[in-house]
Amino acid sequence: MAKTKSAYFCQSCGYESAKWLGKCPSCNSWNTFVEELIEKPAAKVPAWETSGLSKRSNKPNKVADIASSTEQKISTSDLELDRVLGGGLVAGSVILIGGEPGIGKSTLMLQLALNIAGKKVLYVSGEESEQQIKMRAERITSDPAADCYILTETSTQNIFKQIEQLEPDIIIVDSIQTLHSAHIESTPGSVSQVRECTAELLRFAKETDTPVFLIGHITKDGAIAGPKILEHMVDTVLQFEGDRHHVYRILRSVKNRFGAAAELGIYAMHSGGLRQVSNPSEILLSQRDEELSGIAISATLEGARPMLIETQALVSTAVYGTPQRSATGFDTRRMNMLLAVLEKRCGFKLSTRDVFLNIAGGIKVEDPAIDLAILAAIISSHEDIFISSKICFAAEVGLSGEIRAVNRIEQRISEADKLGFERIFVSNYNLKGLVLDKFKIEITGVSKIEDVFSLLFG
Repeated sequence: MAKTKSAYFCQSCGYESAKWLGKCPSCNSWNTFVEELIEKPAAKVPAWETSGLSKRSNKPNKVADIASSTEQKISTSDLELDRVLGGGLVAGSVILIGGEPGIGKSTLMLQLALNIAGKKVLYVSGEESEQQIKMRAERITSDPAADCYILTETSTQNIFKQIEQLEPDIIIVDSIQTLHSAHIESTPGSVSQVRECTAELLRFAKETDTPVFLIGHITKDGAIAGPKILEHMVDTVLQFEGDRHHVYRILRSVKNRFGAAAELGIYAMHSGGLRQVSNPSEILLSQRDEELSGIAISATLEGARPMLIETQALVSTAVYGTPQRSATGFDTRRMNMLLAVLEKRCGFKLSTRDVFLNIAGGIKVEDPAIDLAILAAIISSHEDIFISSKICFAAEVGLSGEIRAVNRIEQRISEADKLGFERIFVSNYNLKGLVLDKFKIEITGVSKIEDVFSLLFG
């Protein structure tokens, strides 16, 4: 008979303890330990290993003796997803996708299963019935792929038995919190079950070179539910973001062992599923009939993709004693720093003014290249003077008011030129070695923030 023992796990980070602790010594969280029953069998062998699918014996090799090879990536027929994954799926990779309930994670994965060509896909669902998935599939596409199979199961042992018979090329699990393994005597969704089920799927993916997608729940704080070790175990972590009340969704790469970890994919949610947005600059720039103050356009980068975004600022008289500082889609502390630069270096008195900042389109931007556009929008609102919609900015602002250079300036200028902008403000240091003749847009180099304001507002 297998021996059963009890252990306590931290629900935040997965730290294991033999007794209950008030404070987790790993993540310093309070009152997060939960007791779970754990069964330790004498010989724990996953079902897929006993079937003899694939076994290999490893030995240490010198770095010079290891043959270098290029990973052959599998196209998913979704250009946005391929971009975020770094060019496509890698054999044996495990991808974790997290997002709020109802944001479209299951729809995105079902579209992948139905549209990928020449691959046998197994869609494992522990949350929905076959009829529910069939209804969604009919809504998404009228011609579903013949090699897409649906399995409603939560036991990993039964799942591996079906995998052995079907031998799929790609596996999708919706969701990892609903699976349970017979080797662990705790409830599905607990720390030990999530960790054990993920470990079994990870070993299977690496041994058989089968890509596996895992859909994960998130907590109220927006982090992926379960132990933090879950994100360390997988190869790629994707975050599906957006407002359920708006049409646009953003697929962001948080971690990627096979590509850039800052890529971005944009989708539009319609009644027929998710549609790719190939030119995000068009949806992030508002179509306004007249020029308005407090709006400036900035050229930013998300991974390898250049985008033009709209920064909106509102400066008004503070009604109460303490002025308000609020930023949506941008770091509030950096906005306060930029406001201090305006007061110290340019003489604008904003200490008694409310300042509100918004990045249009509902995206979050960390690129310092939008600093100059933010300051231009704030001064435009403060002086109630509009900035032409044909002008954009791409520069970082230092604490002494100097205009600093940003990386990959040619891509930013090319994107602005392609969208019909007539003038772009950049740092003088970015002009060194830049061939200006190949751009139709007027490129203005500045070195101080005062130069920008004098050119814009006189």
